[in-house]
Amino acid sequence: MLIDTHIHLADKCYDKDRDTVIARAREEGVDYLIIVASDLESSKKCVKLTKEFKSLYTIVGIHPHEAKTVDKDTYCRLKELAKNEKVVAIGEIGLDYHYNHSPKEVQREVFRDQIRLAKELRLPIIIHHREALPDAIKIVKEEKIREGVFHCFSGCLKEAEEVISLGFYVSIAGPVTFKNAKRLQELVKELPLDKLLMETDGPYLSPHPFRGKRNEPAHLKYIAEKIAELRDLKFNEIAYATTENAKKLFRLE
Repeated sequence: MLIDTHIHLADKCYDKDRDTVIARAREEGVDYLIIVASDLESSKKCVKLTKEFKSLYTIVGIHPHEAKTVDKDTYCRLKELAKNEKVVAIGEIGLDYHYNHSPKEVQREVFRDQIRLAKELRLPIIIHHREALPDAIKIVKEEKIREGVFHCFSGCLKEAEEVISLGFYVSIAGPVTFKNAKRLQELVKELPLDKLLMETDGPYLSPHPFRGKRNEPAHLKYIAEKIAELRDLKFNEIAYATTENAKKLFRLE
């Protein structure tokens, strides 16, 4: 069994064949999908989808791109959504200094506020940290939250060790299969197996041999195969370890 711990299944690019995508994932051994939101509308859509499909769980939250749209009402509505029994985390939240669609200071404020919401609800957080890992780590330390995952991790081994020391998991996505991803591949060899998760981040970051095409949960096996190859382990060992890690973090049966 595999668990895709980060998939944007509410994205409109799946609207025409979402049922088929979910069925195809199951055929490839991906039994659970953790679907992730980026704003209030996608959070509501994600919660709705979990009611339609038994294999889906969801993460609700406001992406840093949308931080500038947040007001007090946003948190009230988000809190109500997060009380749904199939909501397993708050996310994806964090910082994005690559695009800066929202001002940095606003991103940091909204990130802190959503961390505090997660702590209140006793939920883990899913952290986006594009070109902003040092600041993301700093805020996590200051807010004293010790449960979650740095998704699609892009840091070095030293940063990964710091993240893990704070109680977080490190999630690996499709780029680990790219020929030029030598630093990420070396990192994967060194990560503690009990702190490793896998994700597709679909529809983005398709692994080889689907690079450039729409990503989907059925492709998760290519990430698992590459990690197994890099660590000189069997596919089933990676599948079992990452599945158990996801179950523990998200409190799945």
